[in-house]
Amino acid sequence: MTLMHVPGSKSVTARALFLAAAASGTTVLRRPLLSDDTEGFAEGLIALGYRVERGPEAWTIEGRPEGPPVAGAEVYCRDGATTARFLPALVAAGRGVYRFDASAQMRRRPLGPLTRALRELGVDLTHEGEEGHHPLTVRADGVKGGRITLDAGLSSQFLTALLLVGPLTAEGLEITVTDLVSAPYVEITLAMMRSFGVEVRREGETFHVPARPYTAVAGYAIEPDASTASYPLAAAALTGNSVTIPGLGSGAMQGDVRFAEVLRRMGATVDLSHDAVTVTGTGTLRGLTVNMRDISDTVPTLAAIAPFADGPVRIEDVHNIRVKECDRLEACAENLRRLGIEVSTGRDWIEIQPGTPRPAEIACHGDHRIAMSFSVAGLRAPGITLDDPGCVKKTFPGFHEALAGLRAEWGLR
Repeated sequence: MTLMHVPGSKSVTARALFLAAAASGTTVLRRPLLSDDTEGFAEGLIALGYRVERGPEAWTIEGRPEGPPVAGAEVYCRDGATTARFLPALVAAGRGVYRFDASAQMRRRPLGPLTRALRELGVDLTHEGEEGHHPLTVRADGVKGGRITLDAGLSSQFLTALLLVGPLTAEGLEITVTDLVSAPYVEITLAMMRSFGVEVRREGETFHVPARPYTAVAGYAIEPDASTASYPLAAAALTGNSVTIPGLGSGAMQGDVRFAEVLRRMGATVDLSHDAVTVTGTGTLRGLTVNMRDISDTVPTLAAIAPFADGPVRIEDVHNIRVKECDRLEACAENLRRLGIEVSTGRDWIEIQPGTPRPAEIACHGDHRIAMSFSVAGLRAPGITLDDPGCVKKTFPGFHEALAGLRAEWGLR
Protein backbone atom coordinates (compact mmCIF):
# COMPACT_ATOMS: atom_id res chain seq x y z
CA MET A 1 0.00 0.00 0.00
CA THR A 2 1.29 3.44 -0.99
CA LEU A 3 0.76 6.53 1.17
CA MET A 4 0.33 9.78 -0.80
CA HIS A 5 -0.03 13.23 0.70
CA VAL A 6 -2.29 15.47 -1.39
CA PRO A 7 -1.98 19.28 -1.32
CA GLY A 8 -4.53 21.34 0.61
CA SER A 9 -8.00 21.97 -0.76
CA LYS A 10 -8.31 24.88 -3.17
CA SER A 11 -11.96 25.38 -2.24
CA VAL A 12 -11.28 25.39 1.50
CA THR A 13 -8.21 27.63 1.17
CA ALA A 14 -10.12 30.25 -0.87
CA ARG A 15 -13.06 30.32 1.54
CA ALA A 16 -10.70 30.49 4.52
CA LEU A 17 -8.89 33.47 2.99
CA PHE A 18 -12.19 35.33 2.53
CA LEU A 19 -13.37 34.49 6.06
CA ALA A 20 -10.04 35.44 7.61
CA ALA A 21 -10.04 38.78 5.78
CA ALA A 22 -13.63 39.46 6.89
CA ALA A 23 -13.14 38.40 10.52
CA SER A 24 -12.27 40.53 13.51
CA GLY A 25 -8.76 39.55 14.58
CA THR A 26 -5.89 37.52 13.19
CA THR A 27 -6.36 34.09 11.62
CA VAL A 28 -3.64 31.52 10.94
CA LEU A 29 -4.34 29.03 8.13
CA ARG A 30 -2.37 25.81 8.50
CA ARG A 31 -1.27 23.77 5.46
CA PRO A 32 -2.99 25.99 2.85
CA LEU A 33 -2.76 25.02 -0.79
CA LEU A 34 0.27 26.63 -2.42
CA SER A 35 -0.72 27.02 -6.07
CA ASP A 36 -1.35 29.63 -8.73
CA ASP A 37 -5.04 29.97 -7.79
CA THR A 38 -4.53 30.44 -4.06
CA GLU A 39 -1.48 32.68 -4.50
CA GLY A 40 -3.65 34.80 -6.82
CA PHE A 41 -6.36 35.05 -4.14
CA ALA A 42 -3.78 36.08 -1.52
CA GLU A 43 -2.25 38.64 -3.89
CA GLY A 44 -5.75 40.02 -4.45
CA LEU A 45 -6.22 40.53 -0.70
CA ILE A 46 -2.82 42.21 -0.47
CA ALA A 47 -3.75 44.57 -3.34
CA LEU A 48 -6.88 45.47 -1.35
CA GLY A 49 -4.71 46.43 1.62
CA TYR A 50 -5.08 43.36 3.84
CA ARG A 51 -2.03 42.10 5.73
CA VAL A 52 -1.25 38.58 4.53
CA GLU A 53 1.95 36.83 5.61
CA ARG A 54 2.72 33.62 3.73
CA GLY A 55 5.02 30.86 4.87
CA PRO A 56 5.44 27.31 3.53
CA GLU A 57 3.24 25.74 6.25
CA ALA A 58 1.01 28.58 7.45
CA TRP A 59 -0.51 31.86 6.25
CA THR A 60 -1.46 34.65 8.66
CA ILE A 61 -4.23 37.11 7.76
CA GLU A 62 -5.29 40.19 9.69
CA GLY A 63 -9.02 40.67 9.22
CA ARG A 64 -11.09 43.81 8.85
CA PRO A 65 -14.90 43.42 9.03
CA GLU A 66 -15.40 46.97 7.69
CA GLY A 67 -14.05 45.96 4.27
CA PRO A 68 -10.76 46.61 2.47
CA PRO A 69 -8.26 48.86 4.28
CA VAL A 70 -7.69 50.88 1.08
CA ALA A 71 -10.29 53.02 -0.69
CA GLY A 72 -9.20 52.07 -4.18
CA ALA A 73 -7.35 49.21 -5.85
CA GLU A 74 -6.89 47.16 -8.99
CA VAL A 75 -7.01 43.39 -8.60
CA TYR A 76 -5.88 40.88 -11.23
CA CYS A 77 -7.62 37.55 -10.60
CA ARG A 78 -5.44 35.43 -12.92
CA ASP A 79 -7.32 32.20 -13.86
CA GLY A 80 -8.93 31.86 -10.43
CA ALA A 81 -12.72 31.59 -10.37
CA THR A 82 -12.90 31.86 -6.57
CA THR A 83 -10.77 35.02 -6.68
CA ALA A 84 -12.83 36.47 -9.53
CA ARG A 85 -16.17 35.74 -7.86
CA PHE A 86 -15.51 36.05 -4.12
CA LEU A 87 -13.42 39.24 -3.97
CA PRO A 88 -15.96 41.52 -5.75
CA ALA A 89 -18.50 40.42 -3.11
CA LEU A 90 -16.01 41.12 -0.32
CA VAL A 91 -15.23 44.66 -1.50
CA ALA A 92 -18.94 45.46 -1.94
CA ALA A 93 -19.21 45.48 1.86
CA GLY A 94 -16.52 48.16 2.10
CA ARG A 95 -16.21 51.69 0.79
CA GLY A 96 -14.17 52.64 -2.24
CA VAL A 97 -13.65 51.99 -5.94
CA TYR A 98 -12.21 48.61 -6.91
CA ARG A 99 -11.44 47.33 -10.38
CA PHE A 100 -11.12 43.64 -11.20
CA ASP A 101 -9.73 41.93 -14.28
CA ALA A 102 -8.69 38.40 -15.09
CA SER A 103 -7.01 36.19 -17.69
CA ALA A 104 -8.61 35.66 -21.08
CA GLN A 105 -9.71 32.22 -19.87
CA MET A 106 -11.39 33.65 -16.76
CA ARG A 107 -12.94 36.53 -18.73
CA ARG A 108 -14.89 33.91 -20.69
CA ARG A 109 -16.37 32.35 -17.57
CA PRO A 110 -19.75 33.64 -16.31
CA LEU A 111 -20.17 36.17 -13.51
CA GLY A 112 -23.64 37.49 -14.35
CA PRO A 113 -25.84 35.70 -11.76
CA LEU A 114 -23.63 37.05 -8.96
CA THR A 115 -23.35 40.62 -10.24
CA ARG A 116 -27.09 40.78 -10.95
CA ALA A 117 -27.73 39.76 -7.34
CA LEU A 118 -25.27 42.36 -6.03
CA ARG A 119 -27.01 45.02 -8.12
CA GLU A 120 -30.36 43.96 -6.66
CA LEU A 121 -28.81 44.62 -3.26
CA GLY A 122 -27.91 48.14 -4.34
CA VAL A 123 -24.25 47.63 -5.22
CA ASP A 124 -22.98 50.00 -7.93
CA LEU A 125 -20.94 47.92 -10.36
CA THR A 126 -20.06 48.07 -14.03
CA HIS A 127 -18.98 45.39 -16.50
CA GLU A 128 -16.48 47.19 -18.70
CA GLY A 129 -16.65 44.75 -21.59
CA GLU A 130 -19.17 41.97 -22.10
CA GLU A 131 -22.06 42.10 -19.64
CA GLY A 132 -21.77 39.40 -16.99
CA HIS A 133 -18.02 38.97 -17.40
CA HIS A 134 -14.76 40.53 -16.22
CA PRO A 135 -13.38 43.22 -16.25
CA LEU A 136 -15.55 44.72 -13.52
CA THR A 137 -15.53 47.90 -11.43
CA VAL A 138 -17.27 48.03 -8.03
CA ARG A 139 -18.07 51.41 -6.47
CA ALA A 140 -18.68 50.19 -2.97
CA ASP A 141 -20.62 51.90 -0.20
CA GLY A 142 -21.56 48.97 2.02
CA VAL A 143 -24.44 46.53 1.52
CA LYS A 144 -27.73 47.02 3.35
CA GLY A 145 -28.92 43.45 2.80
CA GLY A 146 -32.39 42.09 2.13
CA ARG A 147 -34.06 39.37 0.05
CA ILE A 148 -32.80 38.10 -3.29
CA THR A 149 -33.41 35.22 -5.66
CA LEU A 150 -30.42 33.52 -7.25
CA ASP A 151 -29.86 31.03 -10.07
CA ALA A 152 -26.78 28.98 -9.13
CA GLY A 153 -27.30 26.39 -11.87
CA LEU A 154 -23.99 27.21 -13.57
CA SER A 155 -21.86 27.50 -10.44
CA SER A 156 -22.37 27.12 -6.70
CA GLN A 157 -19.70 29.82 -6.29
CA PHE A 158 -22.33 32.50 -6.96
CA LEU A 159 -24.24 31.35 -3.89
CA THR A 160 -21.09 30.94 -1.82
CA ALA A 161 -19.97 34.51 -2.58
CA LEU A 162 -23.31 35.87 -1.35
CA LEU A 163 -23.38 33.61 1.71
CA LEU A 164 -19.86 34.73 2.66
CA VAL A 165 -20.66 38.43 2.36
CA GLY A 166 -24.03 38.15 4.12
CA PRO A 167 -22.71 38.66 7.68
CA LEU A 168 -20.95 41.86 6.52
CA THR A 169 -24.24 43.47 5.44
CA ALA A 170 -26.20 45.85 7.66
CA GLU A 171 -29.34 43.71 7.91
CA GLY A 172 -28.31 40.23 6.76
CA LEU A 173 -29.42 38.33 3.65
CA GLU A 174 -32.26 36.02 2.69
CA ILE A 175 -31.22 34.10 -0.44
CA THR A 176 -33.68 31.89 -2.31
CA VAL A 177 -32.04 29.57 -4.84
CA THR A 178 -33.96 28.51 -7.96
CA ASP A 179 -31.29 26.08 -9.21
CA LEU A 180 -28.11 24.78 -7.63
CA VAL A 181 -25.23 22.71 -8.95
CA SER A 182 -22.35 21.20 -6.91
CA ALA A 183 -24.37 21.43 -3.71
CA PRO A 184 -21.64 19.86 -1.51
CA TYR A 185 -19.51 22.96 -2.07
CA VAL A 186 -22.23 25.03 -0.42
CA GLU A 187 -22.11 22.67 2.57
CA ILE A 188 -18.37 23.42 2.80
CA THR A 189 -19.18 27.13 2.88
CA LEU A 190 -21.80 26.76 5.62
CA ALA A 191 -19.51 24.58 7.77
CA MET A 192 -16.64 27.03 7.44
CA MET A 193 -18.84 30.04 8.25
CA ARG A 194 -19.87 28.16 11.38
CA SER A 195 -16.20 27.72 12.32
CA PHE A 196 -15.78 31.50 12.04
CA GLY A 197 -18.77 32.15 14.30
CA VAL A 198 -21.75 32.56 11.95
CA GLU A 199 -24.64 30.11 11.71
CA VAL A 200 -26.73 30.19 8.53
CA ARG A 201 -30.30 28.90 8.80
CA ARG A 202 -31.65 26.99 5.82
CA GLU A 203 -35.34 26.46 5.10
CA GLY A 204 -35.83 24.49 1.90
CA GLU A 205 -34.20 26.48 -0.87
CA THR A 206 -33.86 29.65 1.21
CA PHE A 207 -30.77 30.60 3.20
CA HIS A 208 -31.07 33.08 6.09
CA VAL A 209 -27.72 34.78 6.77
CA PRO A 210 -27.53 36.95 9.90
CA ALA A 211 -25.66 40.26 10.10
CA ARG A 212 -23.14 39.05 12.64
CA PRO A 213 -19.36 39.58 12.81
CA TYR A 214 -17.02 36.75 11.93
CA THR A 215 -14.50 35.74 14.59
CA ALA A 216 -10.89 34.98 13.69
CA VAL A 217 -9.56 31.44 14.17
CA ALA A 218 -6.12 31.09 15.75
CA GLY A 219 -5.28 27.92 13.83
CA TYR A 220 -7.52 26.75 10.98
CA ALA A 221 -6.31 23.51 9.34
CA ILE A 222 -6.92 23.09 5.60
CA GLU A 223 -7.87 19.53 4.67
CA PRO A 224 -6.38 17.82 1.57
CA ASP A 225 -8.05 18.55 -1.76
CA ALA A 226 -10.63 15.86 -2.57
CA SER A 227 -10.76 16.72 -6.28
CA THR A 228 -6.98 16.36 -6.51
CA ALA A 229 -7.16 13.08 -4.59
CA SER A 230 -9.24 11.64 -7.44
CA TYR A 231 -6.08 11.27 -9.57
CA PRO A 232 -4.06 8.91 -7.32
CA LEU A 233 -7.26 7.07 -6.36
CA ALA A 234 -8.13 6.55 -10.04
CA ALA A 235 -4.52 5.57 -10.74
CA ALA A 236 -4.70 2.79 -8.14
CA ALA A 237 -8.02 1.49 -9.49
CA LEU A 238 -6.70 1.62 -13.06
CA THR A 239 -3.41 -0.19 -12.45
CA GLY A 240 -4.45 -2.73 -9.81
CA ASN A 241 -2.42 -1.05 -7.07
CA SER A 242 -3.30 0.44 -3.69
CA VAL A 243 -3.01 4.02 -2.42
CA THR A 244 -4.04 5.74 0.81
CA ILE A 245 -4.76 9.47 1.10
CA PRO A 246 -4.37 10.54 4.76
CA GLY A 247 -6.43 13.43 6.14
CA LEU A 248 -9.33 12.81 3.78
CA GLY A 249 -12.10 10.43 4.80
CA SER A 250 -15.74 10.20 5.83
CA GLY A 251 -15.24 13.23 8.09
CA ALA A 252 -14.15 15.47 5.20
CA MET A 253 -16.20 18.55 4.29
CA GLN A 254 -15.61 18.11 0.56
CA GLY A 255 -18.19 16.22 -1.46
CA ASP A 256 -15.63 15.04 -4.01
CA VAL A 257 -14.47 12.38 -1.56
CA ARG A 258 -17.51 10.52 -2.96
CA PHE A 259 -15.48 9.85 -6.13
CA ALA A 260 -14.12 6.85 -4.22
CA GLU A 261 -17.65 5.43 -4.22
CA VAL A 262 -17.73 5.71 -8.02
CA LEU A 263 -14.52 3.65 -8.12
CA ARG A 264 -16.13 1.13 -5.76
CA ARG A 265 -19.05 0.77 -8.17
CA MET A 266 -16.51 0.11 -10.93
CA GLY A 267 -15.02 -2.79 -8.96
CA ALA A 268 -12.25 -1.26 -6.86
CA THR A 269 -11.96 -2.01 -3.16
CA VAL A 270 -12.49 1.13 -1.06
CA ASP A 271 -11.72 1.58 2.63
CA LEU A 272 -13.10 4.88 3.95
CA SER A 273 -12.27 5.70 7.56
CA HIS A 274 -12.96 8.99 9.33
CA ASP A 275 -9.66 10.54 8.28
CA ALA A 276 -8.29 8.47 5.38
CA VAL A 277 -9.37 6.81 2.15
CA THR A 278 -7.73 3.79 0.53
CA VAL A 279 -8.48 2.51 -2.96
CA THR A 280 -7.15 -0.82 -4.20
CA GLY A 281 -7.52 -1.87 -7.79
CA THR A 282 -8.72 -5.39 -8.54
CA GLY A 283 -7.41 -5.64 -12.07
CA THR A 284 -10.75 -4.89 -13.75
CA LEU A 285 -13.02 -1.86 -14.07
CA ARG A 286 -16.74 -2.20 -14.68
CA GLY A 287 -18.80 0.09 -16.87
CA LEU A 288 -21.54 2.15 -15.22
CA THR A 289 -23.98 5.03 -15.53
CA VAL A 290 -23.46 7.72 -12.90
CA ASN A 291 -24.95 11.13 -12.08
CA MET A 292 -22.02 13.41 -11.22
CA ARG A 293 -23.85 16.73 -10.77
CA ASP A 294 -22.57 17.08 -7.22
CA ILE A 295 -18.97 15.93 -7.89
CA SER A 296 -18.51 17.39 -11.36
CA ASP A 297 -14.83 18.39 -10.90
CA THR A 298 -14.00 14.67 -11.01
CA VAL A 299 -15.76 14.06 -14.35
CA PRO A 300 -12.51 14.31 -16.38
CA THR A 301 -10.85 11.80 -14.02
CA LEU A 302 -13.56 9.22 -14.69
CA ALA A 303 -13.70 10.03 -18.40
CA ALA A 304 -9.95 9.46 -18.79
CA ILE A 305 -10.02 5.96 -17.25
CA ALA A 306 -13.37 4.99 -18.80
CA PRO A 307 -11.89 3.31 -21.92
CA PHE A 308 -10.34 0.65 -19.67
CA ALA A 309 -13.73 -0.44 -18.27
CA ASP A 310 -15.40 -3.65 -19.49
CA GLY A 311 -18.50 -1.78 -20.65
CA PRO A 312 -19.71 1.72 -21.51
CA VAL A 313 -19.27 4.53 -18.97
CA ARG A 314 -22.04 7.13 -19.09
CA ILE A 315 -21.75 10.34 -17.02
CA GLU A 316 -24.93 12.39 -16.63
CA ASP A 317 -26.24 15.76 -15.38
CA VAL A 318 -22.98 17.70 -15.78
CA HIS A 319 -23.93 20.62 -18.04
CA ASN A 320 -22.10 23.02 -15.70
CA ILE A 321 -18.68 21.62 -16.66
CA ARG A 322 -19.11 23.26 -20.06
CA VAL A 323 -18.35 26.63 -18.38
CA LYS A 324 -15.26 25.70 -16.37
CA GLU A 325 -11.67 26.53 -17.41
CA CYS A 326 -12.77 25.14 -20.75
CA ASP A 327 -15.78 23.20 -22.02
CA ARG A 328 -14.70 20.10 -20.12
CA LEU A 329 -17.38 17.89 -21.61
CA GLU A 330 -16.19 18.66 -25.13
CA ALA A 331 -12.50 18.57 -24.13
CA CYS A 332 -12.91 15.06 -22.70
CA ALA A 333 -14.71 13.91 -25.85
CA GLU A 334 -12.11 15.52 -28.15
CA ASN A 335 -9.18 13.92 -26.36
CA LEU A 336 -10.76 10.50 -26.08
CA ARG A 337 -11.36 10.59 -29.84
CA ARG A 338 -7.71 11.55 -30.33
CA LEU A 339 -6.93 8.34 -28.45
CA GLY A 340 -9.16 6.39 -30.83
CA ILE A 341 -12.00 5.90 -28.34
CA GLU A 342 -15.64 6.02 -29.41
CA VAL A 343 -17.53 8.78 -27.57
CA SER A 344 -20.96 10.38 -27.77
CA THR A 345 -22.14 13.50 -25.97
CA GLY A 346 -25.26 15.55 -25.30
CA ARG A 347 -26.02 18.81 -23.55
CA ASP A 348 -25.21 17.42 -20.12
CA TRP A 349 -23.84 13.91 -20.65
CA ILE A 350 -21.00 11.90 -22.14
CA GLU A 351 -20.87 8.18 -22.93
CA ILE A 352 -17.55 6.45 -23.48
CA GLN A 353 -17.06 3.02 -25.04
CA PRO A 354 -14.36 0.54 -24.01
CA GLY A 355 -11.25 0.54 -26.18
CA THR A 356 -7.47 0.49 -26.33
CA PRO A 357 -6.09 4.05 -26.41
CA ARG A 358 -3.50 4.77 -29.08
CA PRO A 359 -0.61 7.25 -28.65
CA ALA A 360 -1.71 10.88 -28.95
CA GLU A 361 -1.04 14.40 -27.72
CA ILE A 362 -3.69 15.65 -25.31
CA ALA A 363 -5.13 19.13 -25.91
CA CYS A 364 -5.22 20.53 -22.36
CA HIS A 365 -6.98 23.81 -23.25
CA GLY A 366 -5.06 25.35 -20.36
CA ASP A 367 -7.14 23.25 -17.97
CA HIS A 368 -5.33 21.61 -15.05
CA ARG A 369 -8.00 18.91 -14.64
CA ILE A 370 -7.78 17.78 -18.27
CA ALA A 371 -3.98 17.58 -17.99
CA MET A 372 -3.97 15.60 -14.73
CA SER A 373 -6.80 13.24 -15.72
CA PHE A 374 -5.26 12.12 -19.00
CA SER A 375 -1.85 11.80 -17.34
CA VAL A 376 -3.45 9.11 -15.18
CA ALA A 377 -4.66 7.31 -18.32
CA GLY A 378 -1.03 7.37 -19.47
CA LEU A 379 -0.18 4.87 -16.72
CA ARG A 380 -1.89 2.22 -18.86
CA ALA A 381 -1.66 3.78 -22.33
CA PRO A 382 1.87 4.38 -23.67
CA GLY A 383 2.51 7.42 -25.82
CA ILE A 384 0.16 9.94 -24.18
CA THR A 385 1.69 13.43 -24.06
CA LEU A 386 0.34 16.85 -23.05
CA ASP A 387 0.48 20.06 -25.09
CA ASP A 388 0.57 22.15 -21.89
CA PRO A 389 1.91 20.14 -18.93
CA GLY A 390 2.58 23.32 -16.93
CA CYS A 391 -1.11 24.18 -16.53
CA VAL A 392 -1.26 21.87 -13.48
CA LYS A 393 0.30 24.73 -11.47
CA LYS A 394 -3.22 26.09 -10.98
CA THR A 395 -3.91 23.56 -8.20
CA PHE A 396 -1.05 21.00 -7.98
CA PRO A 397 2.34 22.35 -9.09
CA GLY A 398 4.09 19.11 -8.13
CA PHE A 399 1.62 16.80 -9.87
CA HIS A 400 3.92 15.34 -12.54
CA GLU A 401 6.61 14.51 -9.97
CA ALA A 402 4.01 12.92 -7.68
CA LEU A 403 2.62 10.77 -10.49
CA ALA A 404 6.14 9.74 -11.49
CA GLY A 405 6.67 8.70 -7.86
CA LEU A 406 3.60 6.47 -7.98
CA ARG A 407 4.76 4.97 -11.28
CA ALA A 408 8.16 4.15 -9.81
CA GLU A 409 6.79 2.76 -6.53
CA TRP A 410 4.32 0.56 -8.36
CA GLY A 411 6.96 -0.61 -10.84
CA LEU A 412 5.04 0.63 -13.90
CA ARG A 413 6.92 1.14 -17.14
